[in-house]
Amino acid sequence: MIRTPEALRSRLAEARRDAPAARVALVSTIGSLHDGHIDLIDTARERADIVVVSTFVNPLRFRTTADFEAYPRTPDADRLLLESLGVDVVFEPGTADLLPTGAATTKISAGDLGLRYEGRFRPFYFDGLLTVEAKLFQLVEPDVAVYGLRDRQRIFLVERMIRDLFFEIDVATVETVRGDDGLPVSTRASLLEDRDRQAAGKLTVALDAAASNADRGVDACIAAAQSALMGEPRINLEYLTVVDPATFLPVDEGHRGRALALIAATVAGHRFIDNTEISLQ
Repeated sequence: MIRTPEALRSRLAEARRDAPAARVALVSTIGSLHDGHIDLIDTARERADIVVVSTFVNPLRFRTTADFEAYPRTPDADRLLLESLGVDVVFEPGTADLLPTGAATTKISAGDLGLRYEGRFRPFYFDGLLTVEAKLFQLVEPDVAVYGLRDRQRIFLVERMIRDLFFEIDVATVETVRGDDGLPVSTRASLLEDRDRQAAGKLTVALDAAASNADRGVDACIAAAQSALMGEPRINLEYLTVVDPATFLPVDEGHRGRALALIAATVAGHRFIDNTEISLQ
């Protein structure tokens, strides 16, 4: 359990001296760990010899101070889980350790794409995410970083940053862990009452409808997903779109082949994102 950047660098330097050929994997989280994180850690263990997990609640990812303070924190349970999984290093810094100048810190820009989709509803979210991710890459120097496919936009932007800044890091992805109703496992999902969770499950139904109608083109695909959400007043849809995975820009009607259907909505004050891969014909 390490709390400062200096101690993290020292510990990893020692580990590399003891095992020069050892591969290092990084799993970056904001704590409140769940089953989805377990899959990330299992994949990290498969891909590397040393597994580092960060549990930093990044204030730059939140819209307001109130949102940041309201985010559920379970540090004791997180530590017990990570210990049981045999994680080698847990990095649990304070805000001042990674962001010594607070909001005025030097930042990575996600560019125009950082203001689309998630960025439209959470301005500068991706700038804050990439800024801390770059700091973790500098400190850990991982051979591989592991991410869940629930947040495809994050993965796209992290991979682009890796290329643009010449980090020598592989990216490994893990399929989204879902509950029996198809809803992705998340901290927010665990806070829903039964009737709200039932409503949120329609987001998965909408994505399934999009995939089932992909052979009719993108307009029919989106229309089918929208139809699946009709009549559910508990869902406040924020965006529903189909993008090209190579550019993460919306596809046109003539697009054929692989694409991603993205959806985001709020249910009972909790925000959910999801996606599915489709094949447009």
